[in-house]
Amino acid sequence: MRNVGTLAVRRIGAVALGLVLVAGLAAPVARADDYPARSIRVVVGFGPGSVADIIMRVLATRMSQTLGQQLVVENRPGAGSSIAAEYVARSPKDGYTLFMCTVAQAINPAVSKLNFDFGKDLAPIMLVANAPQILVAHPSLPANNMRELIALAKSKPDEIQYASSGVGTLSHLSGVLLDNKAGIKLMQVPYPGSAQGMNDVLAGRVPLMFGPASTVLSNVRAGKLKALAVTQTKRAAVAPDVPTMEEAGISDYSAGIWMGLLAPSGTSAEIVNKLSRAANEALQSKEVQTTLHAQGVDSLGGTPAAFAQFIGQELKKWDGVAKTAGIKK
Repeated sequence: MRNVGTLAVRRIGAVALGLVLVAGLAAPVARADDYPARSIRVVVGFGPGSVADIIMRVLATRMSQTLGQQLVVENRPGAGSSIAAEYVARSPKDGYTLFMCTVAQAINPAVSKLNFDFGKDLAPIMLVANAPQILVAHPSLPANNMRELIALAKSKPDEIQYASSGVGTLSHLSGVLLDNKAGIKLMQVPYPGSAQGMNDVLAGRVPLMFGPASTVLSNVRAGKLKALAVTQTKRAAVAPDVPTMEEAGISDYSAGIWMGLLAPSGTSAEIVNKLSRAANEALQSKEVQTTLHAQGVDSLGGTPAAFAQFIGQELKKWDGVAKTAGIKK
């Protein structure tokens, strides 16, 4: 009898274990159906008032209405936003901690040693927007468009200077990318930040600089700078009169300040897709569109899969550019 009783207990235990395993497999689906059940935190790697912060806050307000729970923006600046990215990458995979990334996340692995893998440790939700850069020149530079600049640079290799906000930054690598695509050699002049570099360009001490359209257009309209080209394949809505690099014969040139929404890798596809739908819907609202336009930003949107493909392309591109520039991690 003891043997029969023991066998029965073992069978009951096995059945109970099976039920637990089945319940465990079903749990993510149940959580996705109920998601979100509380407020969602969105981490931004730059300080309050930055473009990424402003865009995320207006997007969060609209997404909160769709999802029925508040999205709270938290700023964690530092290390080119790598601190924030790593924090989210190591957060629970439950959809309650998200990350508003920028192009910096595609550049940082190419120029710095990181403790996480951006391409693997974060799950793409949606490519939100792109803030185009404009290559601007001081009026004294004897080149009024990209074709003239390229001809001038070819006649004076390593002589035409451009200001950057530091080695390994987007403004630096945008120049290296131009060198690669146009077959020229510009000379980078690094500064501690973009403001210092722009001051020297305005003073005519350095003739060129790549800068966000939203910050350089006022000086272009005032005649203090010349706009040579936007750093994307299509003309920017905020500067429709400024030609693209493509129009100057420089194909496949793209160096915009893009922004996107991500979650920790391992977050369920159901939650990621739910967030993507809410973000895409928010991006179409008049309020969000008005804010984007005021910040000189073009809205994008799309699927998680499309964003994943885009990130892969950006990581590969900037890694190659950094190697060309001779940057060692």
